[in-house]
Amino acid sequence: MTQQRMGFVETVILMALMIAVVALSIDSMLPALPQIGRDLSAAHANDTQFIVSALFLGLAFGTLIYGPLADSWGRKPVVYLGFVLFIIGCLISYMAQDMTVMLLGRCLQGFGVAAPRVLATTIIRDQYEGVMMAKVMSLVMTVFILMPVVAPTLGQLILFTGSWRLIFLVFIAFGLMTLIWFAVRQHETLAVENRHALSLAVIWRNTVIVVSEPVALGYTIATGIFTGAFLGYLTTSQQIFQDTYGLAEMFPVYFATVALSIGFSSLVNSRLVMRYGMRQLSGSAMTGVGVWSLLFLPVCYYFSGVPPLSLTMLYLLVAFFGIGLLFGNVNSLAMQPLGHVAGIGAGIVGALSMFISIPIGVTVGRQYEGGVTHVVVAMAVCCLLARLVAAYADYRGAIQEGKSASHGN
Repeated sequence: MTQQRMGFVETVILMALMIAVVALSIDSMLPALPQIGRDLSAAHANDTQFIVSALFLGLAFGTLIYGPLADSWGRKPVVYLGFVLFIIGCLISYMAQDMTVMLLGRCLQGFGVAAPRVLATTIIRDQYEGVMMAKVMSLVMTVFILMPVVAPTLGQLILFTGSWRLIFLVFIAFGLMTLIWFAVRQHETLAVENRHALSLAVIWRNTVIVVSEPVALGYTIATGIFTGAFLGYLTTSQQIFQDTYGLAEMFPVYFATVALSIGFSSLVNSRLVMRYGMRQLSGSAMTGVGVWSLLFLPVCYYFSGVPPLSLTMLYLLVAFFGIGLLFGNVNSLAMQPLGHVAGIGAGIVGALSMFISIPIGVTVGRQYEGGVTHVVVAMAVCCLLARLVAAYADYRGAIQEGKSASHGN
């Protein structure tokens, strides 16, 4: 019997849930970090930041390999594999008695959840193209944006009712629900005759193509740099709001407010980018966030690293509005020259940018000393440095285009 195809709305919801597993796995954990650190005898309060960054490390490796696997095995088997690894990672973290086992489980969760995250976009591309694909992706990301708003609240509610270990059971339940829905309703979008054997030589050749393209490489590096500053904020957000400002159970509300700023910028980006273009908008956003952060630094030093909460929130709302403009546009600029290797190119761009952002984010997080100065300095340095890298990439790209044009003539 032929499987009935999903409708447009069901496709959007299912793909959004597949991508949202990543945000759920990160943001729901934030309120629980202090309890986990105490129960697992973390050597230092800042060590709990690794619970977030370990997931990103697994995600980076997974992003690199699932695309080629899906081109060889088909989309659905690879998604199944990813969800199984994610669930095993959740069970490891659920049973962890020390930080080492916890981090091992978190890394495996990230490695597993990379499959639905990467392949949701691939499956959409298999089924839609042009304006319809853009419409589906826009709606999927709108649903996805809601997750950082509700996930910390979910984590806080779980802590009210029981142990932090229950959060991992919620992850398992969410993963199983999404997996079963996907298995029953989503058809395989890559026909057997369109699959090709997994080839390390092809992967290496395409990797060389990506890193040899100055615009793609430059904007990938720029993405990694400014995302590193964002990761530094993300890993210390719980400490900033709960420890520095004493907000306790109100932490999810303030975290969600900042997340909404990113979501709002993503929604208005579609109009702004049509008027100003991706390159101008991205350059202005990187410069704007960098300068805004430099202007806020004297405020931080005047208040010994802890400005009034109202000023800190004002800074974060403006800064992360700019970061929201960067996320989609800079990645699109990195992918623009890679149309001929778009599939594996997306994996390489995503993985390389994460490999750059993780050490930056960990370094920024380790600088937390009870204030917000570390975030402001990171935003200033990283965004302005990313702007320089992007400008150099555009310069090198223009030279390359000029050479190609002269050879063509």
